[in-house]
Amino acid sequence: MAEDDKYLNPLTCLFHVLFKGSAIAFYILCSLFFNYFAIHFVITVLLAALDFWVVKNVTGRILVGLRWWNEVTEQGESLWQYESLDQQELSRLNKKDSWLFWWTLYLNAAAWLVLGVVAIVKLNFDYLLVVGVCLALSIANLIGFTRCQKDAKKRIQAFASETVASHVASTIRSAFTIV
Repeated sequence: MAEDDKYLNPLTCLFHVLFKGSAIAFYILCSLFFNYFAIHFVITVLLAALDFWVVKNVTGRILVGLRWWNEVTEQGESLWQYESLDQQELSRLNKKDSWLFWWTLYLNAAAWLVLGVVAIVKLNFDYLLVVGVCLALSIANLIGFTRCQKDAKKRIQAFASETVASHVASTIRSAFTIV
């Protein structure tokens, strides 16, 4: 098998999917078999929050080399911070790991959106609150990683153009020093 046919970090991939799946599975199964809203709310939101944290701080860094966070300045401004591996380390990341990361990120948000529509159709507005919190966490990660990926691409392009410009300038200088 080729290197790209395998997951480079199978355990990380498993936990990435497991955390997402556990929140959705618990929400659906609890809706079908139990009628204890407080327990349903607390455990589902706790599982979604654990997924949010693990994706933002662990699996995002390992699977796609990206990490983001948001800081609030003393003036009350929201400041997004992005971190990515350097270009050489990013090129070593596994395409299958990356594919799994991005697809589960999008599918998780879509699943919570569908569950929100179901809650509205069933007129379960209490459960819509649960879905709203989980959807907000999912979308926050989606937006954070999308912006982080764009920022990483900009930095790589800036580094490449800076390197080319430096090489051209060095070549021109050396040509004039010889003369």
